[in-house]
Amino acid sequence: MAFYEDMDALYVRRATVEPRVTEHIADIIRVVSTLIDKGMAYVVEGDVYFAVERFPDYGKLSGRRLADMQAGARVEVDTRKRNPFDFALWKAAKPGEPQWDSPWGPGRPGWHIECSAMSLEHLGRSFDIHGGGQDLIFPHHENEIAQSEGAFDSPYARYWIHNGFVNIDQEKMSKSLGNFLTIRDVLKSHHPEIVRLFLLTHHYRNPIDYSAQNMEEASAALDKIYGLLARIESQGGALPREQVPRGALWQQFCDALDDDFNSARGLAAIFEAIRRLNRALDDGSDGKALAAGYGDIRAAGEVLGLFNHPAAEYFQARRQKGLVGQSMDPEAIQALVDARTAARRNREFARADEIRLQLEALKVVLEDRPEGTVWKIKT
Repeated sequence: MAFYEDMDALYVRRATVEPRVTEHIADIIRVVSTLIDKGMAYVVEGDVYFAVERFPDYGKLSGRRLADMQAGARVEVDTRKRNPFDFALWKAAKPGEPQWDSPWGPGRPGWHIECSAMSLEHLGRSFDIHGGGQDLIFPHHENEIAQSEGAFDSPYARYWIHNGFVNIDQEKMSKSLGNFLTIRDVLKSHHPEIVRLFLLTHHYRNPIDYSAQNMEEASAALDKIYGLLARIESQGGALPREQVPRGALWQQFCDALDDDFNSARGLAAIFEAIRRLNRALDDGSDGKALAAGYGDIRAAGEVLGLFNHPAAEYFQARRQKGLVGQSMDPEAIQALVDARTAARRNREFARADEIRLQLEALKVVLEDRPEGTVWKIKT
């Protein structure tokens, strides 16, 4: 359950169906049998192998050609195979391993066949999007395509989304290097939406470098967005969602997401709008433009899983988290902020600077706006 709780915290919607291989053994056997009947697979001593040479498009996802690949470079050489790159659809039982009965004797599914059988059952012969890490392109996804299209003569997945790897301080994340982090570890230090924003400011195909500095930048960026939302909400510019108009920003955002899910470009459009809308607020500009901008940002947030809270609620949560372990409470800090505001109003600038330094020592960051001073805890 810990995994689901972490995903819930990150605003990741739960899947409608989460199939288990053990519940689909019969489906797997049917797909393997179909491949054997079509001459796409063969049986050797209780093992069943897919014959890659019977699938002319083998390598179309990765761009590899069988003639150019060297046996032993990525695959285990088995002299029983017709071709070194033939892969197992069904493995004969070995002592101590789980096993199920099959027409070829007791055994278990190969690594790739389960994906084809389960997607067939729940999504049909063809579906839109298949995802995974870049390390799965070959051989795993290549083999999925071969066995699925070989069995059913239909396109398997229409679009492939392969994400880049996560590095920690410019090093590959791994347990052996001692730089391995879990979602739960990260959420102890960072608001969930900061994590989402950090990930989404990179195109999904590019590598991501997790570092304290990058997370701090993501935190500041999220505060900037919520800061604008807070300004508009405090002035009554926020409309009920069903009444929110759509403006130019929404179209820019949609165009970016239509371009290979380019969330980085979509967020860049949002940050440009933030600058423009803050200037409009400072100048007392047209409320309709502010409402449209506010609505576009909120709508984009619904797509990205961001800006899930009223702005005041978000900043309150950030303050409470930042104050954990400190002796001061939010009311005491607000009293100091109010005292600084009064000192500035009375032109007691030395006293105002003294209070500001006192707040800085408590890691309180101040932002002076036309409508007043807001504060947050530097995390």
